[in-house]
Amino acid sequence: MYIHLGGEKIIRSSELVGIFDVSIEKSSKVSKQFITHARQNKVVEFIGEEDPKSIVVTKGIVYYSPISSATLKKRANLFVANA
Repeated sequence: MYIHLGGEKIIRSSELVGIFDVSIEKSSKVSKQFITHARQNKVVEFIGEEDPKSIVVTKGIVYYSPISSATLKKRANLFVANA
């Protein structure tokens, strides 16, 4: 199954590690370190031109998505429920 992250970006649901609200980047020291490390390793991708609302962590890339984390979680749960 696949999950649409916004724009033209679609990922396999099996690649998904976590979906977080973008505010976690500012509120958690560990999250901030994780994102900094991902940026240094050039594994961060911004989807579209809108302001990001969520951070989607996959096995290989960290995506900043313009779709809210609540909506993405519903999409992910829909696929898990139907699997």
